Amino acid sequence: MSSRQGGKAKPLKAPKRKTTELDEEDVAFKAKLKEEQAKLKELQQKAAGKGPLLGGGIKKSGKK
Repeated sequence: MSSRQGGKAKPLKAPKRKTTELDEEDVAFKAKLKEEQAKLKELQQKAAGKGPLLGGGIKKSGKK
């Protein structure tokens, strides 16, 4: 290990990211995903104060 000089080793460089060209289909798909996420977020905010949606009803005990 005498060949290595003292001090910190240089960090490895990350490979450059390739710029991807987006087709019209890709742009439309991403826009659709954004709309769906916005709708989902809106529904979650509306349902936040109403309590649990599932798990309600009559609870049965294990005894007979």
